[in-house]
Amino acid sequence: MEQIQIIINGEPQHVAATTSVTALVAQLELTAQRLAIELNRDILPRGQWPETTLCEGDQLEIVHFVGGG
Repeated sequence: MEQIQIIINGEPQHVAATTSVTALVAQLELTAQRLAIELNRDILPRGQWPETTLCEGDQLEIVHFVGGG
């Protein structure tokens, strides 16, 4: 399977060329309900995650919200 390199929070990562944002979240074992994702400096609405396929060189910033009080 072909691999591409993307940048997640400043760190290079290799993923399959057909990886969607939803699949990446699952692969990283993150809880989607508490995430915000920026793709190439634009906020990516949660509804677009399944249809957004990552490309070589994409830069993602993934922010995980932590509850508390």
